Amino acid sequence: MKIRAPNEKYLKDAENLTKDQKERLLCRMRGKLTRRLEEEKLNTIEALAIQLEIEDAELADWREKMNEIKVKEKSKKKNSD
Repeated sequence: MKIRAPNEKYLKDAENLTKDQKERLLCRMRGKLTRRLEEEKLNTIEALAIQLEIEDAELADWREKMNEIKVKEKSKKKNSD
């Protein structure tokens, strides 16, 4: 995963998070992003914005895969009837 500059939309979203939401999001950060935050290559808002973007992409992938699974299940059900 290559860390890049955060998207403006996600920067605005990160700035609008409550303190509790920010803490929860920081807890979910992993690997390279956490290191960049610790080494002060990113400020907290930038790191939060990147994490939000990552989670949105992962959620979209998950939804797509779940949709594929549902379609396969429906086709199996039709074939067995």
